[in-house]
This record gives sequence, structure tokens and C-alpha cells, in this order.
Amino acid sequence: MAAPTTTQRTLQRWLLSLFAVLLTVLPACPPFAAAEPTGNGSSGPKFLKLSLDSVTPTAIVATSDPYFVVSGTITNIGDRVVDDVAVRIQRAAAVTEPSGVRSALRLDQINYDVNGEFQDIAERMQPGQRKQFSLTVALHSVPELPSGVSAVDIETPGVYPLLLNVNGQPAYGSQARLDDARFLLPVLAVPPADPKKPAAPPVSPAPAAPVATTMLWPLADRPRLVAGRPGSPDGEALLTDDDLAASLTTGGRLDQLLSALETAIKPETGSDRALSSALCLAVDPDLLITVSDMIHGYRVLASPSDPDGSTRAGTGSDAAQAWLDRLRAVAPGMCVVALPFAQVDPVALAAVGDTTLADRALNAPADLIDSVLSVKSVRGVSLPDAGTIDTEAGALLAQHGFTTAVLADNAITPAVETSNVTGTRTGSEAGETDNPDMVRLDGITGPVAGAGDTAAPPTGPELRAATYDIWSATALAAVGSHPPTPPFTPESVRYDVTNDSRAARLQDALGALTWSALNPQPGKPRSALFMPPQNWGANRDEATALLGQLDLLFRNNLAIPRSFADLLAEPTDPQPYELDYLAQAAEEAVPAHFAEPVRQQAHRITELMNALVEIPQQELSPRAFLTPLRDDLIRTLTLSDRRASNAQADTAAQRRLDQTTRTLDRLFGSVTVLPPGGVYTLASEQSPLLLVARNDMPVAIRVRFRIDAPAETNITDIGEQVLPAKGTRSFQIPTEVSDSRNLVIPIALTTPDGVPLGDAVSVQVRSNAYGRVLAIITACAGALLLLLAGRRLWHRFRGQSDPADEGFDPGTQRRVKRYRRARKQELRRQETR
Repeated sequence: MAAPTTTQRTLQRWLLSLFAVLLTVLPACPPFAAAEPTGNGSSGPKFLKLSLDSVTPTAIVATSDPYFVVSGTITNIGDRVVDDVAVRIQRAAAVTEPSGVRSALRLDQINYDVNGEFQDIAERMQPGQRKQFSLTVALHSVPELPSGVSAVDIETPGVYPLLLNVNGQPAYGSQARLDDARFLLPVLAVPPADPKKPAAPPVSPAPAAPVATTMLWPLADRPRLVAGRPGSPDGEALLTDDDLAASLTTGGRLDQLLSALETAIKPETGSDRALSSALCLAVDPDLLITVSDMIHGYRVLASPSDPDGSTRAGTGSDAAQAWLDRLRAVAPGMCVVALPFAQVDPVALAAVGDTTLADRALNAPADLIDSVLSVKSVRGVSLPDAGTIDTEAGALLAQHGFTTAVLADNAITPAVETSNVTGTRTGSEAGETDNPDMVRLDGITGPVAGAGDTAAPPTGPELRAATYDIWSATALAAVGSHPPTPPFTPESVRYDVTNDSRAARLQDALGALTWSALNPQPGKPRSALFMPPQNWGANRDEATALLGQLDLLFRNNLAIPRSFADLLAEPTDPQPYELDYLAQAAEEAVPAHFAEPVRQQAHRITELMNALVEIPQQELSPRAFLTPLRDDLIRTLTLSDRRASNAQADTAAQRRLDQTTRTLDRLFGSVTVLPPGGVYTLASEQSPLLLVARNDMPVAIRVRFRIDAPAETNITDIGEQVLPAKGTRSFQIPTEVSDSRNLVIPIALTTPDGVPLGDAVSVQVRSNAYGRVLAIITACAGALLLLLAGRRLWHRFRGQSDPADEGFDPGTQRRVKRYRRARKQELRRQETR
């Protein structure tokens, strides 16, 4: 072999240097794309984001075309170019278990075994670039499919999980699956492959009794009123922010929920009242109170975290009036039920243990709803926001006259099984139960009306539970903006639903509503209760689509409407059940350390209420004055926003509690005795003590004087007295003082029950009385004088000389007598002259 030339040796050295440089640089380069997707929780680098935008139609019926269209958006969210971007549709087997409407969305893509053809979307996508696409998908595989159309081979009705799979080649990598989007497609019937051939009829579901369907339609909002503001005849409401105005304005959340309802139940929709009879409007009374206050003008905090800071005028008065008028027009023609006040936590309310507070939170909402909306709402039923309660909360509901609690179906368990308060239940981790719609809760009863005190407390009507399907409730909760995962959703299928697009989450909810109608379950009732979250974020289009799906089920005879009243009237399963307070609900509940402070302040409100007086001429009644403070304590126990952030919810609750406490301190301190200036001098030992008391509250109050009288005084108790609203009153206190020294008398006001009001004052009193010692000396001297005079007279009448005169000289006595006679004669002569 010939020796290498100089040129060859130079080239070899250059190649070796280049290789060394590559060994140094390549480890710092981004890794190659893996063969698995980088989205959906993968820990690898993210290159593309695939979002579902729409599915048309959202559900397949017998009269549908044998095609549906899927639209989406692909976004390059990475830091490098992606080439050869393509998308295909994949299908998994139809959902056969109720839990599958949730768990099927977490299946690995290999389970989506029916694959369509890849459709090219873009040759190259730069970082940050977005690309919209649309796929036409056939239900049937037929030879004459148009180019670019994939088939998913759906032959029978059902709820089918579908997956959009996006592939691409990132720079420095190879072709790989980079993201996917999953959703459910409800197929009520399978249309023929060729609608032009009448010989091929559609495939309908297996014959089964239609599902008796009821749906609650919630209208609620988180508490907005600033705490610590008692009622006033002319005061403006103060809100923490003006977000509620935006929600009530056209395009806002509450406006869209109401608009969807208005549209669905209009007579011209042709629904023949089937849809409206299946719906029940569930309204939070705290929302109605806030909206009513907004109508008359209100102000908003400049900073929600500074309740004592500056404020600005609110902008939603007209929107509040318009929204409330629309609700008043809709509500009388529908079933209406009251939600717990401000989405209060019944478990925390039971821990507080204040009867009056519980009555306001549980019983008053129905009356509030009736008075504002001019309706007769459904009574005796409670709808806890968490869908689960503990035994103490169940007993509280029964004590306040509730006969039914609407709960998640995994929040109860047969009494023969061992309940676990942590929520972990053998054989039902997936939440599948055989619970009927209405069950009896073992051992939870209410009091008998009119029963007196007995050795053993009498038992009254038992508390029942109306259960709803947790899978449809979980899917409905995911619809809309800021979707929560409810506490009754089993841990095994909990995930961040915000990774899915709103269109995908809507499709999942449509599939969940449809599943029970297409899949009869042996031994289970053909009925369904659909329960969206109380603070629901669905917009008008989403809400309309859900209501339209219900109407579609009714029209296809897969479901029939069942009123909420009919559901509550259904017979109870003879087997007793027990409450099973779920672990996730316990984590999201109001912390236990709020119970004692709330109990203390609720007790103070009751003490003050017992002392206030209702006077006809008074603008404000005691109840109207103090009820807003009691409402603030209920709002402290709200479950609203706790699923988003427990820490922020705790901060808001503590701020609300502190504001209420400070206001009560101020109210108790606003009734006091005015201290007199200087020393108070009594004209005599029995002169009255003049005092002035002031009441700064806008309601009259009954008071008593508490006077710690010293031993030298005797002060009469004048009993209960009434102080006028925003005024003062003078009092004369009968007083006896037996000492002329300056005395200090502590004086304070209390309620008739002895609760202190205001600050005690010390009155310095001085009397012109002689005093006890001087009176005794004077009495003794007078008695001695009378004794001596009586003795002298006694001796004179007896003709005896007084022993006191013994020892005097008789001559001296005669001289004294002569002197006295001479003196008398001299006085007579002077008078004669």
C-alpha cells in the first residue's frame, strides 16, 4: 500500500478534528422525537398541540348522513420546525360500562384499533404557527369512498371513543406521533351507507324502555357582597368586584345559561313542553340577593383584598335588572328548587352547631326564592354542592325538616356493608353502584312535629337520598370555562381536563348524557338524574347543545321526561343505605378551624337580636339589620372556589370572618353610657343620679344598667329600658348616699340577658349627707340632753333639790336669787321709761 500523501494526511487530521467537535456538540442538541406522543401528560418535549374545534353533527341519528366532519387546530408549540404534519382518525370499541365514558378517554392509543388514513395538513410548520384542518369521516367502509375520506366502521348504535392522531417530523428527529385529541361520539342510530338506497334501513338500538330523565339547571355564583355591612334603609351594596356585572351582561356566563334555557323551552321550538317538564331550575338565593341589591345602585372595591379601601361605582345595575326580569318571566312556568345559601358546606354548618345560622342557610333559601321570583319552589330537598355529606350533616338536614338529599351515587353505601368515612369502598372504586334513584338513609331521622321533651327523643320522618350518576355529572362539570373535577370523581380517573379543548369536553358530556339511553343495565332502573355543577361555566352554545341532546333523546323515544317532583315522589328502596363521606370532599371541605369562630359570632348575633326592639315607626327592623351579618358567616362556610385553590378560599373566608367580627364589636360598642364631666354632686343623701345613655344603631334596643354600687350607697335597679334608634335618653336612678366623701361608682349597660354593651364608665359622686358617724353622735347628744332635762324637772316637781346642785353654799344661793330679782326690777323700770 502506498504511503498517504501530504494532502491525504491533512484531510485526515481535518476530519478527526471535525469528529471531535461533533462529539462535543451533539450531546447538547435536543433529543430525537420518540415514537410516543409528547402531549397528554408525556414528560418528553412538546412539539405540536392538537385541539378539537368541532364535530358536525355532534350526535348521529337515523336521518343523519353517513358522514361526520371533525375540525381542529394544530399549533407548533415547540422551538423547532416540524415537517410532514399529518392527521388521522382512530376509533375504539363502544363504551360498555358507565365508567367507560370517563376511563375510555385515558386509554392508550393502541386501544383505538380502527384506524383511518393519514391526511396531510402541512409540509412544514414553524414555531408558533397554527394550522386549522377539517376531516370528513365515514361511518362505513365502502369501496367507493371519496379520496381523503376515512371510515371508522360503526355498525351499531353506542357511544364511541374517537382519537385524532397528529404525526410529524421535528427537526433533529424522525417521524412520530406528536399529540392526540380524544372525544366521544354518541350514535343513536346508524344511518345506511347510501341514503339513496331505501332498501338499507338504519340500525336502531336494541328495544328497551325509555329512560325517565330529569335534569337540574343551576344558576349560582360565588359570594360577592363585602362582609361586615349590616342592613341599612338607604345604604348602597358593596361588592368585592364587578365580575358579576360582566356575567349578567349579554355574553356573560349567567346570561348565556339563562339564554340557552329560554331558547330551549320556547313554544316555537316544538318541544311540546317535554324538555321543560324534565328540567328544574336550581337557584342560589345568595345570587338573587346580590342581583337585587345591584339594581338599586352599588359600589365595588378598588382592590378585592382591601375591604376598607377605596371604592368605585358599579356598572351592572341595568344588566342586573334585565337579567332578573328575564328570570322572573321563565321561572313561573318551570320547576324551581333552592340551592343551599351561597353553596354552603352542610358538613361545616353541622360542625358549627348554631340552629339559627343553619335555619338561615337551609330553610330560608326557599322563602327567598319564592319572594323574589314569585314562585312556589320545591320544599324539603337539599342539594349539597359537593354531592356528599357526613352523618352529622345528614342529621342536621333531618332536624331542619328536609326529607331528601340529592347526592352522588357513590356517596352512599348499603347499610349491610362496612362504610368507610374516608370514601374508599371495596368493589366500587370506579363508582359503579346498584343504587336505585331513591334510597332510605339508615338511622337519620327528623323530629316529630309538636313532640315535647321526653326521656328518649322521638324519631320522625327518615332522610332519603336521591342519587345521580357520577359519570355524567363529571362530564357535565368539565363543560365550559374553568372546569373543576368534582370530589365524587374516583381517584383512578381524575386528570386535568383543561388539556382537552372545550369542544372535546362538550362531546364527552353529550356522550355521557346518551350512554344510559343506549345501554340498558340488567337490574338497574331505567332512569337518570343529570346534575351539572352549581357554579357552571357552560356558554350558550354548549348549554344549548346539551339541552338539544336531551330533546333528541326524547324525540327518538330513547328517553322520556320526568319532573323533579315525580322523582322525589318515587318509592324508596326497602334496603337501608348509609352515608359515605368521600375522601376528596373532606380535603376540599371548609377547614375545621373555622367552626368555633363562626359559632361564637353567630351566638353574638343572636344575643344582639334578642335585645333589639321592633318599632312600627322604625325604618329598619332588627331582622333586616342583622341578617346580612348572619349571611356573611354562612358565606364564610362556602364551598365556592375551593376546588380551584383551597389557600385562596381560606384567605377569603378568614377575611370575611374578621370583617364580621369587627362589625359586631362596633355594634356592641355603639350602645353606651355617656360619662358626666367632673364630679357629680348630689343635693341630698336621697337625690337621684342623672345618667344619659346613647344608641348609635338604627334600631331601638332594650338595655339594663349594671351599677357596681359601693357599700355607702343604695342604688335602685330601674329594670329594662329602651333606647331609641340613633338617639340618647336620660335616666334618673334613685340613689341613697350615706357618706359625704367622693365615691367612684362604675356604671355600664347590658342587654336584658346580661351581655355587656359599650364600655363601662366611672362616675365620681359627692353627697351633702352628714354621714353615719356624725348622725350617731348627734343622736346620742340629743338623748343625753333630754335625759338631763327630765331629771331636773322630776326633782323640781317633787320639791327636791337637784343632786347636780349639791355642794353649792346657801349664802351664795341667796345672793344669786337677790341678784336675779334686782335684775328683773331694773328691766321693768327701763321698759316703763
